[in-house]
Parts: sequence; C-alpha cells; structure tokens
Amino acid sequence: MSQVNQVSHVLRQHAEHQFSEELANLQKADQRQRPTNWWLSPWAVVTYLMGGTLDNGFEVSAKYIGNRRLMEIAVSTLVTDRALLLYGVPGTAKSWVSEHLAAAISGDSTLLIQGTAGTSEEQLRYGWNYAELLAHGPSAKALVPSPLVNAMKLGKIARVEELTRIPADVQDTLITVLSEKTLPIPELGSEVQATRGFSVIATANNRDKGVNELSSALKRRFNTVVLPVPASEDEEVSIVAKRVSELGRALQLPGEPAALKEIRRVVQIFRELRNGQTEDGKTRIKSPSSTLSTAEAISVLNSGMALAGHFGDGRLHVADIASSLTGAVVKDPVQDQVVWKEYLETVVKERSDWKDLYRACREQL
Repeated sequence: MSQVNQVSHVLRQHAEHQFSEELANLQKADQRQRPTNWWLSPWAVVTYLMGGTLDNGFEVSAKYIGNRRLMEIAVSTLVTDRALLLYGVPGTAKSWVSEHLAAAISGDSTLLIQGTAGTSEEQLRYGWNYAELLAHGPSAKALVPSPLVNAMKLGKIARVEELTRIPADVQDTLITVLSEKTLPIPELGSEVQATRGFSVIATANNRDKGVNELSSALKRRFNTVVLPVPASEDEEVSIVAKRVSELGRALQLPGEPAALKEIRRVVQIFRELRNGQTEDGKTRIKSPSSTLSTAEAISVLNSGMALAGHFGDGRLHVADIASSLTGAVVKDPVQDQVVWKEYLETVVKERSDWKDLYRACREQL
C-alpha cells in the first residue's frame, strides 16, 4: 500500500498530512523572512492557525477560533530562544494548537512526549538498547534518542503534553536543555547540541487531580500563554460546530450533521453549569465537579451523531444527545447527580422549547 493510501486510511491524520494542501499553498505564497529551519514565516504560521485568504484566492481554514494576539505571542516566543508553555483549563485547545504550531513550523508534529505520572527521565532524555549495551558497552549505536533529542538534532519543535502530570524531579530534566540548549550524555562523555529551529512547546493545566506544580526554575525557562475558554456563546458554538463537522467526516459517521439548534443547546448547558448561573444571569446554579470543556461538548455531539447514524434515522434527536450529555456532567455519581437533577428541574424544565430535552434527560436518571 502506498504512503498516500496509508495516510488516508489512518484513524486520525497528523496535522501536516490532514492540511498538507494548505501548508503547501502557504509555502508558495509566503514571501516573508523565515527563521532557520522553519517551513513558514511567523506571519504565515499565524495565518495557518487563524485562517484567511491568500493573494491567489486560496482559502486557509481556521484551526483556532479566538484571540489572534495570543497566537502571535505564541509564535513570536518560538522565534526567540524561549520555550512555550500553553496553559489553561482542560479542553481549551492546548494540544490542538501545539500540534498545529509544530506542523506549520517544522512540518512535523510527531516529536511528542506524552506526560503521565509514569513518565521517566529516560523518556525525556534518552534510553539504551540493552542488547547492544551488554554486547559492546555504552556507545552512540546503543543510545536510543528521545523525541526531544531528535528535535534538537533536526532543528524542529518538540512537544511535551501534560507537563504538570510528569513527576517534579523528571520535569526538571528539561532545565538544562531549555537554558543551555544542550543535553549532556555523561556515559559517552559527549553532548547533544540543539540545532537552530529547535524549541519546546509544552501544555499544562491546573485542574486535574495529581498535578505536579512546576518549579520556579523551570517556569522561568518558559513564556506562558494562557488559552481561555471561549469568550462568548457564539464563539464556542462556532468552534463546536466546526470540530463536530470535521470529526464526523474523519470518522465517517453516517447520517446528517448536527443541527445548529442542538449544538447551541449543548453549549449553553455547558456554559451555564461551568459559570454557575444561567446565560441571562437571573438564576444561580451549582456547578458539577466535571470541567465541561469545549472538547467535551464536541464529544457529546459526536457520540449523539454515532447513535443517530447507526441506531436511528440518521437525524440527531435529543434522545441521542441525552445519554452522552448526562455522562459528561455526572462524573461523581453522588455530588454531580444532585447538581444535574437540580439544573434539569429549575432551568431546563422551565424553558418551553426545551421540554423534549428535559424528558430525554430525565429518562437517563
């Protein structure tokens, strides 16, 4: 099977493959100065992220819907010798922005280290081929480089997801790399020096259980850009509608795309529960323990589309949404159940055009 066919059949394409046509057109149209080893100029990277029309009429889709200045600050950071930390509550597109930044700058978003409680120092630095190590001792051939080391050698962007999930002592492995742009290899008496174009994009949030705070020494090595939740309901609806449509096509979900009315209702429910009050500000409500992020709203609607397409008539109905909606809100079966029931009785039930949603959600309890 050819590489093109392999890419077209993967469940989730890397950004540089999915948007290869846009990146190619931007490269052709981009006449501005490009930093060493960058595929695009900083202006073109921001255009790729925010969308726009090129001089030849080609339309670049928006990957991030929000404050353009935040993206300009993020890209400007990567032009300097500073690393970038994308910070915010879960579901604010940190990983999405990180991937697309790496794709537009390096043409490669795969140099990724996924942070977890079990991430070790070797995963950040380097490991060893133990068969080679036992047979011949420490050597360059026995060394297994991490994505970070490969990014240093190639002058590309390395991504570290969920930095605050990594144990604090392992996090600090990054300090030498970020400050000195070099990684010592004591076993070989050598080092890896970063090539121009190398930088690190890390993502982090402070809402998950088990978060390990960054040391002040490590924080100083990053420029931090806080990605906020969408400022308005309309903005969040636009984001959700766009991603639901894209994911529906990528997953080949049968049936019709989600109607804007249903998208708006899910978004409004999430925003009200998240903010602790109704959109008109007249009613105070309790917030559940779940984060109710934009990403979770997208997941609720995609799950509903899958139910409608495979087990319904192909059209998204409230019954298809209700089960996923209840599961997204009720993470704690005791505390969140009370909050959700109260919201249904005091808010949803009282809205005359939401009676169908009220009945469908009550059936799930």
